Amino acid sequence: MTDRTILNSAELQGWRKSSYSNSEGGSCVEVFDGYPSGVPVRDSKEPFGPALVFSAASWSAFVVTAKAGDLRF
Repeated sequence: MTDRTILNSAELQGWRKSSYSNSEGGSCVEVFDGYPSGVPVRDSKEPFGPALVFSAASWSAFVVTAKAGDLRF
């Protein structure tokens, strides 16, 4: 994977908001399905901001860990 950042994430149409995000406009994560070089992820409050692109394997591992409640900050 060569692209790790998309500078203007608004260039992609079809972002999907996380099912764990609330509808009150708080902290929301959006992902883009079908991107050829990985899984773009952005902050929904910054639609013209950057998106980080993760490998499919890295994103899957993060989702599994988050769903299990095993994230450590």
